[in-house]
Amino acid sequence: MQDRFVFEDEINESAIAIDVKNVKVNNSKLYLFIKRTIDIVGALAGLILLSPLFLLVAILIKLEDPKGKVFFGQERNGLYPKTFKMYKFRSMVHNAEELLHKLQEQNEQSGPVFKIKDDPRITRVGKFIRKTSIDELPQLINVLKGDMSLVGPRPPIPHEVEQYTPYQMQRLLVKPGLTCIWQVSGRNNIGFDEWVDMDIEYIKTRNLWLDIKLIFKTVFVLFGDDNAS
Repeated sequence: MQDRFVFEDEINESAIAIDVKNVKVNNSKLYLFIKRTIDIVGALAGLILLSPLFLLVAILIKLEDPKGKVFFGQERNGLYPKTFKMYKFRSMVHNAEELLHKLQEQNEQSGPVFKIKDDPRITRVGKFIRKTSIDELPQLINVLKGDMSLVGPRPPIPHEVEQYTPYQMQRLLVKPGLTCIWQVSGRNNIGFDEWVDMDIEYIKTRNLWLDIKLIFKTVFVLFGDDNAS
């Protein structure tokens, strides 16, 4: 009999079956304990060392668009079926969500993901912090809280998950992370289907050595990545 996980989707009140016959997730207690220890130590060190940068970015954001908040919190899917509020530095105008529906036809990303290269909602400060991935740094708070890990598939938005196939739902079999294979392999130049394949490959093969290698690779591509946005 085929192995399956069935989760209750609270959004549309229907059952989503995830075929995991060929996905063996490394959930050993030792691996998860060491991984969580690295997450806590890494997140704490990052928040302390980067606190001056956090303050500078916060001031610049408020100077350019005083109406909006410094941080942007958005509901994301974690280890299914959990959801959590993911934090970012705000990189768009304060009414960005209201303007989204006008831009849907310009979507340049395949699958249930919205991305356009020259999004008019992005502020000048926002362009810089996105280019350098500084906008993602507040997610160290999510890592410290346990919502995320340093390494894992990026957390999707619930309305995107509603459009997932059972194969794509396999991305949610592990805790999401700040970085994964996709982040160091081309990012926005990679289509959604290939992105999912990379995430599932990580889920199948994840181990401490792979996590550490991806963390170091992410540091090297963090600043000046032509594919960041």
